[in-house]
Amino acid sequence: MALRILTWNVFHGRSVPDTPRELLPEFAALIAGWEWDVALLQEVPPWWPLRLAREAQASARMAVTSRTWLLPLRRAIAQRRPDLIKSWGGGANVILVRGQAITEHRIQQLRLFPERRVAHGVRLGDDTWVTNVHTQAHVETYARADLDRAAVTTLAWAGGGPIVLGGDCNLRGTPDANGFEHLAGNWVDHVFGRGLRAAGRGRGLERPTLDGAFLADHRPLTVAVEPAA
Repeated sequence: MALRILTWNVFHGRSVPDTPRELLPEFAALIAGWEWDVALLQEVPPWWPLRLAREAQASARMAVTSRTWLLPLRRAIAQRRPDLIKSWGGGANVILVRGQAITEHRIQQLRLFPERRVAHGVRLGDDTWVTNVHTQAHVETYARADLDRAAVTTLAWAGGGPIVLGGDCNLRGTPDANGFEHLAGNWVDHVFGRGLRAAGRGRGLERPTLDGAFLADHRPLTVAVEPAA
């Protein structure tokens, strides 16, 4: 059976242009309403994962990234005026899983400078390993180094089982990930596989809107994967 993957950078829960209130209910409803088995989310406010999981009837695992000190103060500002504090509201990467147990969760720090970046992954009940990554922005050499390290780390974690590696790679085109096949991409968001192939073409969903504003600055990317022949 195919495993449906969704990856989306949620832009710290912000809209373009700004909506001067927290948009957690809208983001949670969207994510819950889409069809996926595993959702890889980046730039998630750290207080969102439990609500996202509950709405989507999913299990969740989180890895905090950068700008999370003094989080109660940052949260208070972000819930009132998210565009005022922007990414300084703090961030996390989140994996949501439907329909399978999560049997293992691991986190690997990729870098501390100029911002903390991590890869984090889960082993599913069918032994598929899924890793979520958000590489460093604005410096391509950093982004490539982060993706390479995430790939090597994931190969070690998976121990020979099938793997999905995906997220916001901050690389355009069709980037390489050592030991993996590129399965789908849209702008800087990509999904790679090892021991898996795309069961049809990946596609970028339309950017959701709210009262004329776009939610987030990325389009969600979806692709179904299945065991390779």
